Amino acid sequence: MDVYDKLTILSDSAKYDVSCSSSGVERGNTPGGTGNTAGCGICHSFAADGRCISLLKVLMSNSCIYDCKYCVNRRSNDTRRAMFTPEELADLTMNFYRRNYIEGLFLSSGIMRNPDYTTEQLIKVLELLRYTHRFNGYIHVKAIPGAAPELITRLGLLADRMSVNIELPTQDSLRLLAPDKSKESILKPMSAIRQGIQENSSDLVKYRHAPRFVPGGQSTQMIVGATPDSDLRIITLTESLYKKFQLKRVYFSAYTPVMEDSLLPALDSKPPLLREHRLYQADWLLRFYGFEAKELLDEGAPNFNPFMDPKCNWAMNHIDQFPVEVNTAPYDKLVRVPGIGIRSAKRIVTARKAGRIDFHGLKKLGVVLKRAQYFITCSGRRLEGLKVNESTILRSLISKREYSMYLPSPQVEQLSLFSDEELAGGAGKEVLLP
Repeated sequence: MDVYDKLTILSDSAKYDVSCSSSGVERGNTPGGTGNTAGCGICHSFAADGRCISLLKVLMSNSCIYDCKYCVNRRSNDTRRAMFTPEELADLTMNFYRRNYIEGLFLSSGIMRNPDYTTEQLIKVLELLRYTHRFNGYIHVKAIPGAAPELITRLGLLADRMSVNIELPTQDSLRLLAPDKSKESILKPMSAIRQGIQENSSDLVKYRHAPRFVPGGQSTQMIVGATPDSDLRIITLTESLYKKFQLKRVYFSAYTPVMEDSLLPALDSKPPLLREHRLYQADWLLRFYGFEAKELLDEGAPNFNPFMDPKCNWAMNHIDQFPVEVNTAPYDKLVRVPGIGIRSAKRIVTARKAGRIDFHGLKKLGVVLKRAQYFITCSGRRLEGLKVNESTILRSLISKREYSMYLPSPQVEQLSLFSDEELAGGAGKEVLLP
């Protein structure tokens, strides 16, 4: 099998992993080296300036000793197998980079033989790139659950970002669909990476030229829709991961049915893309808006409203906390108003130092008044002529089509000259009109 055939198979096998991220790393070129790493982004992502960035996203091997029921590369699946040698993959990356096809490498692998052996093969690839080819570009590599801590450390000193995919949010789900994996085997390398990052930060303070350990941080991925786990369970775990492991990102992947199994959704099921979208919106609220998971969902409502984004849904459920006075409210209150984002809230805080803000000024500051007008006051007054009730607020927050689905119209019946009792009692009898 030639390199092109291997690339075709192994790049296709890698497409279900969505945990690609902006690098967040700055590394300049060195004399005799190749390439650099820009902090604006990488990995088929969109940079802050709107550019679409590309990378070589590939598995080293799609052979795997595990038999995860949701995975197309599982041991029991009848599929074409392939494996790159470290030299082939390093040469392929450099050739693509020199031709300006890519700006970095996203490397993962199925588990070959055992986790330690797989990690050693990944290390060989990265050592060839960093030391033989002197490649200074961006590298994101997957840490293999169950690998020895010293191998994780070696891998982290070569990569810019690492990730360990949790895949399923509960131990019960792992036991059911991924019996070869355990919660402990997944969280152990995440802890090792976090500890390595913390120790490296101290070393860099003392020694300017100390080697950098995973400067772009770590991330993870969870599959949505393969198990009956609720949004509350997923978002609560997400919050815990951010706090405990200082993750850069948690990615959500709507489950695409590729394997037929009685424990999985049917093959003709559509991926829950809207649910994935709501989880990303909630993730944004956790990271930047100061929300907590328990504020967004509870046991009584464990899943997100499909018709309304989580922030608007929270506002409708806490209407007693509004309206907010934009000229005096603190920043953390402003960002909770639908239609006011991080940037516009900061602008409001800055602008009101020079004078009082009215509704016309809010529009200039980037506030979406169509949404925000129902939840704010300016100098104690609402917008002139505004009617505030549940129906008008809902119409401003969701589309007309979604509104009709969210509040279906009552059933309309034709008026009758007779009551139901009269019709029932007179069945089979002649009815004379007066």
